[in-house]
Order: sequence, then structure tokens, then C-alpha cells
Amino acid sequence: MSTSGRRYVAIGNSIRNDLLSSNYKVGDRLPTERVIAEQYGVSRTVIREAVIMLELEGLVEVRKGSGVYLVTDPASVAEPQTASELKLTSNHSTQPDIGPFEMLQGRQLIESNLAEFAALNVTKTEILAMRNILAREKELVESGLPSDDLDKQFHLHIAQASKNSLLIEICETMWQRREQSPMWKQLHTRIDNTNYRLKWLDDHSAILTALQRKDGVEAKRAMWQHLENVKQVLLNYSDVDDDQFDGFLFDSYPLS
Repeated sequence: MSTSGRRYVAIGNSIRNDLLSSNYKVGDRLPTERVIAEQYGVSRTVIREAVIMLELEGLVEVRKGSGVYLVTDPASVAEPQTASELKLTSNHSTQPDIGPFEMLQGRQLIESNLAEFAALNVTKTEILAMRNILAREKELVESGLPSDDLDKQFHLHIAQASKNSLLIEICETMWQRREQSPMWKQLHTRIDNTNYRLKWLDDHSAILTALQRKDGVEAKRAMWQHLENVKQVLLNYSDVDDDQFDGFLFDSYPLS
């Protein structure tokens, strides 16, 4: 799928053009995400991704608890869509970036079903390896140290437990895209609280318990809920509006 087909790119370009043709001045506050979402008829997660795109261009600045502000004259950054898309590529990839919420939605669809399949094929040795990863992850989290690499290892071990080479490759690719994503990194700069990592550690434990019991249904549910929790954290901590979170802001895949 080309970047031009992604809604956040088209909307980001439209917002830039609106700013260019309006009376906005540097320092002015943009309308709230809710207002812009209603204007375009999309969810606020799409608007949030469009704002991140414009933030990476240096056009706007997100001030937590205050809003989105114009920080650069739009005339100095306005450019064709193809040039804008190139800015979203990383130094390690020629592929255009994927919005963080779109990325999480894809992971939720794939990894929940992958966990269900892995539960049927996982071995005792693999369970022990995952248990060791969680033990080390717990030590780092409780010490306030970064644990992203162990988070990645845990998810990749689940993929490897499926014994399906294509599924393993897909999971590895998803993590590579996350690590190379400027939009993902930009979103994480707004998170000033790491307590969520304790919840995610509990999520990992629930997934491991289901795998150990070879309970595919529960493994799928636990993985789905874990990635749902990740989305909620990113939505809550990155929200630039003062109004409370609304459940309809992200259309989650219904777990059967």
C-alpha cells in the first residue's frame, strides 16, 4: 500500500494547506483533535498521526495539556506530498513510515492469532526461555531501566514457538518497522510516566501462563488485551486535549 493511500498523510497535507491559506500566525493554537476529526470525518487517532507527521516536519509543536501550536511559517515547509512522504522514511529503510496506531492495529490482528497458534506448538524449552526473559525484564522494570529489548525478545520468542517460518519473518519485520519509525519515536517522546511498564509486564505473564497451559484461546485473548493496553497507554499519555478519553477513538478489532 502506498503512503498516498494512508489517511493520515492525506489529512496532514490538507491541514498544512489549510494553515497555508488561513490567517494562522506562528504561535497560534490549532483547533482540538476532536474538532479536526469531526471536520474530516475520521477518528482522532488518524488526526494524531497527521499531527505527528507535521510535528516531524517542524511545522507544529505539541504541548502536553495545552494543545497543538503552529511554530513555523507554513510557506516555508509546504511541499508536494511525495517530498513529505520521503521525510517519513528512516535512515535504515527506504520504505515510507507507518502511523503508530495503524502499526499497533496490524500487530493486534497478527500477534493475537500467532499466540493462539504458538500455544499449540510451544515446547518446554521455549517456555523456560520466555520465563527467563520475563525474569530479566522484571528486574529492569523494577530498577527503572529500559527493557525494550527484552520486550522485543519475548514477542519474537512467541513467534518462533509457532514453528512457522513465514509468521516468524512477519513478526520480525513488524518489530524492525517499529524500531525504524520516526513517528513511533516522536510519539514516545511525549510519554513522561513509565508506570505502564508494570502493567505490560503483567500482560506478558498472562500470555506466558496461557502458553504454558497450551490454552490457545486464552493466549489469543491475553495477547489481544496486551496490545489493546499498549494502545490505551499511547492514547492517554499522548492526548493533547483536556477532555477525558472516549472509547470510540480507536476502532479495535473485536475479539471473538
